[in-house]
Amino acid sequence: MPTQRSGGDRGRSTQRSGDGHGLPTRRWFLRTVGAAGAAGGAATLSGCAGSVGSVAGAGDESDEAVSVLAAGSLQLPLSEGFRAAVDRPVRVETHGSVTVARLVTEGRRDPDIVALADPVLFEGVLDTDWHVRFATNALVVAYDRESEGGRRVRDADRWFDPVLADEATLGRTDPNLDPLGYRTLFALELAEGYYDRPNLRANLTDSRQVYPETSLLSRFETGDLDAALVYRSMAVDRGYEYVDLPTDVDLSDPARDDRYRTTSYDLPSGETVRGAPIEYGAVARTDEERVNGTFDHLVAGDYLADHGFAVPETFPEYSGDPPRGIRS
Repeated sequence: MPTQRSGGDRGRSTQRSGDGHGLPTRRWFLRTVGAAGAAGGAATLSGCAGSVGSVAGAGDESDEAVSVLAAGSLQLPLSEGFRAAVDRPVRVETHGSVTVARLVTEGRRDPDIVALADPVLFEGVLDTDWHVRFATNALVVAYDRESEGGRRVRDADRWFDPVLADEATLGRTDPNLDPLGYRTLFALELAEGYYDRPNLRANLTDSRQVYPETSLLSRFETGDLDAALVYRSMAVDRGYEYVDLPTDVDLSDPARDDRYRTTSYDLPSGETVRGAPIEYGAVARTDEERVNGTFDHLVAGDYLADHGFAVPETFPEYSGDPPRGIRS
């Protein structure tokens, strides 16, 4: 039987009736406003879900504000714990990490700080002289306990059996837009060997259930999907209940790096990304005092563990030749 967990440890209940304090949960709200209202609610919540949004301190129009372009899965941590720890205005915009990298390389964004869900993008798409790895994560299967299909996923000996039997729907993100999408493909390919199920990846990857990150979360929260492959941090942040994947599959263990690297995906830009333990990376693009202090909070702040990320004792770890102000 798979391990089942609740992401509600931080007080975000998945109970339909409310959050334990008399307040309705986001999922409850979206499901009760009706189809039209749900569409509007999903749009309103898109910033919370992480695809596109902004977070700013007071006076964010000031030239002293630090701009951060970040992975969508970092949106809630940056808007809550990080923002509270920084003593200057911060502007944050979030997208899928591949999209973030493209926005910078194409000159459509010029942020002070870039934070991505896969450091390999700094070596390929962005081609920076240095970067720092600052957090790790794992893949899990979030399920909707309010749907019959979600409960089948929860109760199955192998979480994917109800999906294969058309008894539950499974959503995932677009591998061309963010690392969560291609890491999902890596995990499904690794699962073929772990469960001795040839073609499992092909049988579980319905192209009609691929969404940008925000759309995936909105559809899951409104009950359109019974289950979704997400980062553990996302499940913790949003109060999703989830099934842990085996360590051989969930891309969380550095000791299994050789196993993870047997998988790969070709991005539309031509770069090939290989399976690897999930890590987050960041770079400061200007060596200014106002940026350096903010960058230090981003890569070394206590807020990360509170949002479901793992932070190894050796992190943050630098690669390349960072500026003197960053090293100090």
